[in-house]
Amino acid sequence: MRINEAVALVTGANRGIGRALVTEFLSRGAPRVHAAARDPRTLEPLVAEAPDRIVPLALDITDPAAVTAAAEAASDVTLLVNNAGRHAMGHLLDMDLADVEAVMRTNWLGTLRVLRAFAPVVERNGGGAVANLISIGAFGGTPAMGPYPASKAALALLTQAVRRDLAPRGITVHGVFPGPVETDMLRYATGHLRDVDGIPVASAADAARAITDGIEAGDEEIFPDPFAREIREGLRADAKAVERLLVSME
Repeated sequence: MRINEAVALVTGANRGIGRALVTEFLSRGAPRVHAAARDPRTLEPLVAEAPDRIVPLALDITDPAAVTAAAEAASDVTLLVNNAGRHAMGHLLDMDLADVEAVMRTNWLGTLRVLRAFAPVVERNGGGAVANLISIGAFGGTPAMGPYPASKAALALLTQAVRRDLAPRGITVHGVFPGPVETDMLRYATGHLRDVDGIPVASAADAARAITDGIEAGDEEIFPDPFAREIREGLRADAKAVERLLVSME
């Protein structure tokens, strides 16, 4: 995958890593990037940076009709980045099940819905790549994070499954496992953007560069920040110790 030859679509592009990825793709010469968000008005500052190359797109990944319409509107995509997600804090044994269902419906089922709609698009355009934004949370069920780790673990397995199915169709699939990154989601989870339990928080721009490097290199798993890379090494040495570390975090 060469970014300067790719037409990309980034879901959840109005903020955080999604917005940083749009900017990074443009800096590497992508001729066009479809920037998707539930409310396209939130994309206006981003689109203003390159109105001739950024195409705003209304997309709620939990809405089947919206996903179908997006696949019809963005029919030139060769690089799909599934970045949109949802969080809900709490403990699984006592939090509102409606919040649990909303997270799973967005992070797992919504991503699958987008994949099913856009895989034929990418295939018709000669093949390309899909990158799913997962999380190091997939490797340990942090109690206070509610359904978020479970949704990301499910997304990690989905990524493995569709990788095998999409390979014959000329589509590579990348799983991205960020650690703490400067995003609104991190602020929601921790109340701040400072170091988390002594762990440094990476910038969204740095994470976007590492993710893009990994896509271009063809890496199946991408760990785009220093703590994520520590987790990768920990998984190789002692996966149970990584689980204990993540479960102990607040």
